[in-house]
Amino acid sequence: MKSKKFKETKHGLVILYTGEGKGKTTASLGLALRAAGYKRKVLIIQFGKTWFTGELEGIKMLAPYVKIIQGGLGFVKIFDDQYDIKQHKAMAQKTYDQLFEAVTSDKYDVIIADEIVGSIAGKLLSQKKVIELIKAKPERLDLVLTGHHGKPSLFKHADLVTEMLPIKHPFEKGFLAKPGVDY
Repeated sequence: MKSKKFKETKHGLVILYTGEGKGKTTASLGLALRAAGYKRKVLIIQFGKTWFTGELEGIKMLAPYVKIIQGGLGFVKIFDDQYDIKQHKAMAQKTYDQLFEAVTSDKYDVIIADEIVGSIAGKLLSQKKVIELIKAKPERLDLVLTGHHGKPSLFKHADLVTEMLPIKHPFEKGFLAKPGVDY
């Protein structure tokens, strides 16, 4: 059996982190940290996240290489959500438009669309739009998509798919999310 020869590529990847376990955003932020170490320009656009998180402050330390934008009105029907679904859909579309413009601008080396997969599952965005985004990306751009409930029909458009599976979590013992670990 011949051994496979590997080669470097400048071709940008589509990377998808999904699943019901913790770690999707954390994995994408680790990728952003690594990219900043190579002085690559990174943009993170978060769907549905509007509250303070440690990554907002931490990313300031990675400037000028990494920038983060929060889009949305919070998660639908949790954390005292006061908006109707039409308002959430309108904000998801506005955030998507901003993302699409950034992707097609060719200004960035890496773009992370955090929680966009969950926006599909929550019917705030169509999977068709996300596939259009993937097809519109410049060849050199690494595009990272995160969120719960990813589907095989989306996986076929990605180069790398990782599913986070929950095995054990402190929440099961009644512990709330921990600052600096969970957000």
